[in-house]
Amino acid sequence: MNKKGLMNFLSSVLVLIIGLLIGLVILFISNPNQAMGAFVRILTFGASSMRNIGDVLLSATPYIFTGLSVAFAYRTGLFNIGATGQFTVGSFSALFVAIEFTFLPPSLRIFVAILAAALAGGLWGSIPGFLKAYRNVHEVISCIMLNYIGMFFTNYLIMNTIFDAHLAGTQHPPSYTNLPNLGLNRIFNDGVGQFNESRVNIGILIAIGVAILIHVILEKTTFGYELKACGFNRDAAKYAGINENRNIVLSMSICGALAGVGGALFYMNGTGVFMSVIDSLAPQGFIGISVAFLGMNHPIGIIFSGVLISYLYAGGSRMQMFGFSSEFVEIVIAIIIYFCAFVFLVRSWIERVMGNRTHSQQNNEDLGAESPESQLSQLKENANLTENANTNDGGKEQ
Repeated sequence: MNKKGLMNFLSSVLVLIIGLLIGLVILFISNPNQAMGAFVRILTFGASSMRNIGDVLLSATPYIFTGLSVAFAYRTGLFNIGATGQFTVGSFSALFVAIEFTFLPPSLRIFVAILAAALAGGLWGSIPGFLKAYRNVHEVISCIMLNYIGMFFTNYLIMNTIFDAHLAGTQHPPSYTNLPNLGLNRIFNDGVGQFNESRVNIGILIAIGVAILIHVILEKTTFGYELKACGFNRDAAKYAGINENRNIVLSMSICGALAGVGGALFYMNGTGVFMSVIDSLAPQGFIGISVAFLGMNHPIGIIFSGVLISYLYAGGSRMQMFGFSSEFVEIVIAIIIYFCAFVFLVRSWIERVMGNRTHSQQNNEDLGAESPESQLSQLKENANLTENANTNDGGKEQ
């Protein structure tokens, strides 16, 4: 691990520990008798069984995709706070295809549904990209507006297409359009029987593969270099012959496609979730910001940070057993995630501390700061050299 990677790892671990400790303090303030038990449950429940581990991986899939969406924009000089709107639009597109495209065979319908989510999310993401590139509208402003537009627009579409009055939301997609598990449910299970099996499916494998692909694109391709160059300095990129406007639109489109696919995999995971017609933004997009920052905006790091956030939510969901309300659970988890956003500040502090220490050591070396024994030995050696030189000079004079 190089120095930069070590800095990133240390800063991520440190902010996580700080967030956990502050969450523990709040638990003690609320209910001292049950605080430690609830805190231990947060830290241990996700890994208490193979089934729970599988469920953590299942829940981590949309977090990884929205985290990649935020990180890709950040690496190219943009801030995609509109992942929740892209996630919502992509989710509806996938569900619409899965429910209405009955003329397609089941296996092909799954693929087309995911593709539709990517296209819809990419199109939604391209709007702030276009406004940024050609009208110099800051992407944060346009993304925030599009989050709400996307929410109300999908609510309208749901009410007029795939609405189920009994669920007050979308219909359930057919079971054969759910993502296959490829035997993962047999690996992550607690024994014989369907109820002992995890619901994990190939979504987590797709997320890992896409994260690796994004890493290769950003670090190993000319296209990725051009995207990052436009993010670092648009004028310099233009001077070098790079079409900066096109790359900004493409970058935001890719971000939207990633968030959209995350929505498709979330609602096609076979757990019975559906899109409700409510005036509330999808939380997965905002959680993706914390996932991206905790993973230091590195695609591989986001895999681990997404699993970690999912792990904390799995444990937090069991805190009600210790007398804590569901709202309080959300507060504690939100505080932990909130401190994850300070990871860059902590990294700069660690770099400054280590940099000062290295600078001090370098100054000591330059000043010849040595132990008294070594200094005495050096003085004796210099005296012997001087005496030998005088003896040789005297012999020459004779």
